[in-house]
Amino acid sequence: MKYPRHRLTVAAALTAAALMTGCQSDDGDSSSGTAPLSLSGLTETADGIPDDGTSTCPLPYDMAKAAKVASLDAEAGPGPVQDGDAPVATAEGGKRAKPGEPLAENPGALVSCTFHIGQESVQVHTLATREPSGIAPLAPVVSSLAAVTADDLTSYVDKVGKAEAGEVVITDSGNVAAVRLKLDGDGDASLLVGAGEAGTASLNRKQVGDLTKALADQVQ
Repeated sequence: MKYPRHRLTVAAALTAAALMTGCQSDDGDSSSGTAPLSLSGLTETADGIPDDGTSTCPLPYDMAKAAKVASLDAEAGPGPVQDGDAPVATAEGGKRAKPGEPLAENPGALVSCTFHIGQESVQVHTLATREPSGIAPLAPVVSSLAAVTADDLTSYVDKVGKAEAGEVVITDSGNVAAVRLKLDGDGDASLLVGAGEAGTASLNRKQVGDLTKALADQVQ
């Protein structure tokens, strides 16, 4: 399955927001070995990713460990199940943001990484913005993976935007989940995880939720 880079083009009702995630800074947490998430750190990471992507994910995600936490015993690692030449990581926002785009209007950055668990490709989108935004810029991704109606999509984006940090919000399809992240310093952050496509995903609703929570714990 192919996972193209998603340009942030969301309808006017949704583009008022942007997703966030954190990156590593120099002030790492000595107990976990992972530096705290920050808007500036994620932006710097996104700016460092070439336009054609990279073969590794620059964020500290360990899909094998996350899959184990989610009680998934299939082999897991970076890259999609198919399209082996496709980049593992791509970026949006930061220096790439053009006037009028969501991550220019609400400055931020998005780093998207693709992994696999067994025969399922898993998309992991981490996004950070200056102002609170929920996951509106990734609405097209949610729509594609979860096959939701326009009304359900708007409701889901709104629900994620109002969620407390650490609260996992899963789509009705069960294969897409999002969670607000704690950010070091100012800004807003969220993580969106998509496993396969609605109706065909091998991961069940609980596994997707547990996987999303495990990945969020890794990056904070």
